[in-house]
Amino acid sequence: MKILFTGGMTGGHFYPIIAIVENLRKQAKDRKILMPTLYYMAPDKYNPRALFDNEIEYVYVPAGKLRRYFSILNITDIFKTIVGCLSATIKMYSIYPDVVVGKGGYASFPAIFAAKLLRIPVVIHESDSHPGRVNLWAGKFAKKIAVSYESASKYFNTDNSKIAFTGNPIRGDIATPLVNGAHEFLQLEQNTPTILILGGSQGSQAINDTIIESIPELLNRYQIIHQTGKKNLKEIKGTSDMILRDHPYKDRYHPFDYLNDLAMRMSAGVADIIVSRAGSTIFEIANWGKPSIIIPLPNSISHDQTSNAFAYAETGAAVVIEENNMTPHILIEELDRIYNNPAIKQLMAQKAKDFSKPDSALIIAEAIIDIALSHEK
Repeated sequence: MKILFTGGMTGGHFYPIIAIVENLRKQAKDRKILMPTLYYMAPDKYNPRALFDNEIEYVYVPAGKLRRYFSILNITDIFKTIVGCLSATIKMYSIYPDVVVGKGGYASFPAIFAAKLLRIPVVIHESDSHPGRVNLWAGKFAKKIAVSYESASKYFNTDNSKIAFTGNPIRGDIATPLVNGAHEFLQLEQNTPTILILGGSQGSQAINDTIIESIPELLNRYQIIHQTGKKNLKEIKGTSDMILRDHPYKDRYHPFDYLNDLAMRMSAGVADIIVSRAGSTIFEIANWGKPSIIIPLPNSISHDQTSNAFAYAETGAAVVIEENNMTPHILIEELDRIYNNPAIKQLMAQKAKDFSKPDSALIIAEAIIDIALSHEK
């Protein structure tokens, strides 16, 4: 049995694939079948170590991006897409997987195109509340469509029986928050409320700037774990050291360029409130059962994040502050409102848990195995 994965060039596309692969192994063991041979077809490996650790063979194909704004690159990328489709078809024919799993994004188009051409069954997963163009197209012929937001279902012009509201797959390495040892590991105070700031792996300049302006007041009553992004840590540490030089609680501010899996689980375990962008981290926050303030990227950069943020906030698990409305005063006011009202804080935590789908990766893995087995016959 062979299974080929494809997806966009972000962690939000890549890491759910790893979560599904973890559950494919469990399924293979439970069903007493041989573990499928796994492939990942994309323009970039994204995380070579994760591919190696999970025994996933990388297959390179180029892919062009169709931007929503005018760019000369839209023209040159047409040729890149054509080359990618030809390359994907040749390479997929030589592999001939039993099922192709697409996570969406422009990088998945060549592989999905090749699968359609070769009549290989396709399964897609849509992470956003408003599906992307590649997944909307693939949904017309996919065997199964998994969606993270129930509201995404209405955009697919297909038989509803093919659509499953599964939530978003989360890797086992970060699924469960850790409390024991977290304060010592992160050098936190024991009885001080904790705010976790997540701006994504690259960090967020807008969030970083607002936090820097806010920390003199925030540190009077909170301690802050701040994931700044790898390129931003040096500047933020320099600025915060200067701002907090004479602050009595300067040791309550803990900036990190990146939180590895262990540090993330511990940060989630001790956090009272999480401030985050509106990518796939929303599903991790929900799985952790934490109240959150979601600050989506502006529509001009990502229409997905705004719709994701409000779809999640409608459940009662989070509040949304749009970036163009975000000020230190508004952020501090919302943090205080949530933390100082135990009933609100508890309700948001419960709504987050209600939204989470901890079996997402397992449900998708089961469907993939079923389709792959039927294709083998």
